[in-house]
Amino acid sequence: MRIGIDLGGTKIEGVALDASGATRARRRVATPRDDYDATLRAMAEIVAALEAEAGERGTVGVGMPGAISPATGRVKNANSTWLNGRMLKPDLEAALGREVRFANDANCFAVSEARDGAAAGRRLVFGVIVGTGTGGGIAIGGHAWTGPNAIAGEWGHNPLPWPRIGEWPGPACYCGKHGCIETFLSGPGLARDAGGRSAEELAAATDVAAREALARHADRMARALASVLNLLDPDAIVLGGGLSNLPHLYEEVPRLWGRYAFSDGVDTPLLPPAHGDASGVRGAAWLWE
Repeated sequence: MRIGIDLGGTKIEGVALDASGATRARRRVATPRDDYDATLRAMAEIVAALEAEAGERGTVGVGMPGAISPATGRVKNANSTWLNGRMLKPDLEAALGREVRFANDANCFAVSEARDGAAAGRRLVFGVIVGTGTGGGIAIGGHAWTGPNAIAGEWGHNPLPWPRIGEWPGPACYCGKHGCIETFLSGPGLARDAGGRSAEELAAATDVAAREALARHADRMARALASVLNLLDPDAIVLGGGLSNLPHLYEEVPRLWGRYAFSDGVDTPLLPPAHGDASGVRGAAWLWE
């Protein structure tokens, strides 16, 4: 049995999968924000609950914001900033009494969708998480590509390309820079641009201001993903996170990104996730293939 944990900024989800990938148990709790010790306890309690329900001990993989630094062993680059600088891997391993494998949450998402999801059978898949933050992950042949610095796919912390008037230098980002893609495309970034209205409120609205905010967001995503097309030319791009539920993105972004990509045409599909918001947690479980 494989257990996956998706450590998000607002929720922690756990799933237990059998050898075929079928779900045997599932749990979800709110993330104890700004409390590292409580976050550790919540993950350990989820694992214990999953194993009690399934009646079996399992391997554990964790999809997390940011990454474990190869240089220090500490968490880096997490927008859940209370994790940064912490020895999350050895601390959780001590709590669970076993080895735990970690990967960036967007990498887990990309692996899940490349293995048995929306991009199944495609060799090079770029997975995008647009929710509380904005991240990217790369799956090659169904396996995550992390790179020697554990930052492969960290597209959300490049500057928004081809900036327009009013977009530069851009909003401040938690990483210490300004104008990162994340500050424009994330749920909080969209809400800030739309006068405080959430993505769900904008999608349900019919007023001109709402339509204009969604149009700006789609164009910014098209520009940001055109830079991915130019760099990786992936076989598919899959959207995940809360904003992947905005249906207009799958029509508008491919309509627009050809203006920015360095190509006479773009055949890459932009796909919704087959596993919805469970894709990241499934990918975490697959870290123990």
